[in-house]
Amino acid sequence: MTRFLLAALLLLPSSALLAQAAKPTATTPAATAHPEVVLHTSQGDITLELYPDKAPKSVANFLQYVRDGFYSGTVFHRAIQGYLVQGGLYTRDLQAKRTRSAIPSEADNGLSNLRGTVAVARGADPNSGTAQFFFNLVDNRRLDFVGNQSGLTWGYAVFGKVIKGMDVVDKMAALPTRGLGPFAGDVPNPLVVIDSASVVGEETAAPQPTATPAAEPAKKSGGKKG
Repeated sequence: MTRFLLAALLLLPSSALLAQAAKPTATTPAATAHPEVVLHTSQGDITLELYPDKAPKSVANFLQYVRDGFYSGTVFHRAIQGYLVQGGLYTRDLQAKRTRSAIPSEADNGLSNLRGTVAVARGADPNSGTAQFFFNLVDNRRLDFVGNQSGLTWGYAVFGKVIKGMDVVDKMAALPTRGLGPFAGDVPNPLVVIDSASVVGEETAAPQPTATPAAEPAKKSGGKKG
């Protein structure tokens, strides 16, 4: 009888461990979650799904700007049909806002600049991306990472995609464009304004102050530059 009780007691820890292992861990959903962000624009709403598993630095950077209210009142200053729509830095007066420090490029994450994806806009230096981003209107594979030899071969880091509102992006691209402020052309007319941006399930924060513009992907005919 004593041996039977001892054996039963020894089995208890194993059973408890099995029960514990069967429970889903609290960190599993968070580790695989893809946050969503809604951009409320003057042309309609755009919902983005982000990929922190593939582009953790780019996603964290973008989410911080969203949570800070940075994008409220900024415009899409560049729209080229058959190529891209870009924004995230300039105010309605086309003044550049003050940004945080640049982030390292994650263009080598295996994601391609396909239609509907969103990527980090940057300057000639691959590691110069800040607040600006762009939507790919078509499959822009020439903007993908092909090597670390130079800024041209580094490409542009995709960190998410449009899951709702691609028709709004296409509508922006179809607007007439003009030269305005510091830009010689490609500025949508009328200006497309981001009224607010928010992380799905979170409250929006208050807007932040305004400074150094980041360069952008080259024109469709002019090669691949940031």
